Amino acid sequence: MPFVATLLTLAAAAASHAADAPVIGLITKTETNPFFVKMKEGAAEAAKTAGAKLLSGAGKADGDNAGQVTAMENMIAAGAKTILITPSDSKAIVPAIKKAQGKGVMVIALDSPTDPAEATDALFATDNYKAGVLIGQYAKAALAGKPAKIVTLDLFPGHPVGAQRHNGFLKGFGLAAPDAKSNELGKAAEVVCMADSFGDQAKGQTAMENCLQKAPEVTVVYTINEPAAAGAYNALKKAGKEKGVIIVSVDGGCQGIKDVGAGVIAATSQQYPLKMAAMGVDAGVAYAKSGKKVSGYTDTGVTLIAGKPVAGVDSKDVATGASLCWGKK
Repeated sequence: MPFVATLLTLAAAAASHAADAPVIGLITKTETNPFFVKMKEGAAEAAKTAGAKLLSGAGKADGDNAGQVTAMENMIAAGAKTILITPSDSKAIVPAIKKAQGKGVMVIALDSPTDPAEATDALFATDNYKAGVLIGQYAKAALAGKPAKIVTLDLFPGHPVGAQRHNGFLKGFGLAAPDAKSNELGKAAEVVCMADSFGDQAKGQTAMENCLQKAPEVTVVYTINEPAAAGAYNALKKAGKEKGVIIVSVDGGCQGIKDVGAGVIAATSQQYPLKMAAMGVDAGVAYAKSGKKVSGYTDTGVTLIAGKPVAGVDSKDVATGASLCWGKK
């Protein structure tokens, strides 16, 4: 009997410990994008290390606000006291965030800010404006004085990340551009075509094909991310125009870094989703233990990875990018 009693005591202690484990929710834009897959992996590893319970959810596709709202409500019902979210719709998600905060839940944005950014308790993300500036500087230097005829393959209207990367690119290229707080896309005379790609390869290819009809003499292509860049390259190759066009992008996923090495993309600004997720989980655990919330913006870093270095622009090589990339290697 004492042995059985001891087992029951241990079981009860284990159950109590499990019940005391901080519950943290992670809501990404999708479950399929390698960036968010890596983010989820990073959060799961950090939660395991810290003895926290991780709940995960996502929208069905980029822009699915309703799916994210449902995930948030389910997580609150399951006892989450911290929710990490990459907002699909930066404005539409705000009422759900305020509702969560009203119930004592700390909400941290990862990768993408809300609109207004102050709607979440904190933001852990790449400086997307800086990411754009870096590839803009690179494209300007790589163009080496040739006429700038720029195509931009953007995300979709009104999204802060899309605006920050686009406007940062213009700024880095030396063109007039809105500042980092603006969600409007700037346009200069050198931009001969702007199109939305939704960060998707197939949509990026279609957008590039349409832009080639309008501006066949393109010399530079800016893309919101590397899948869109791959689509742009396919369109250029199909038209026999892939040589002599500089494609620059943002993300730093393993496939994107391979594309830099293969000359598909000239340079990309690499960001670090695993770091964002780990920091978010750590903040959630600290909140559960101390009741102290994090606040403000934390820059999780960005590095320019280039196939060929250019004078005056600091960059790292493909090998460095490959050692730090995410997704399938």
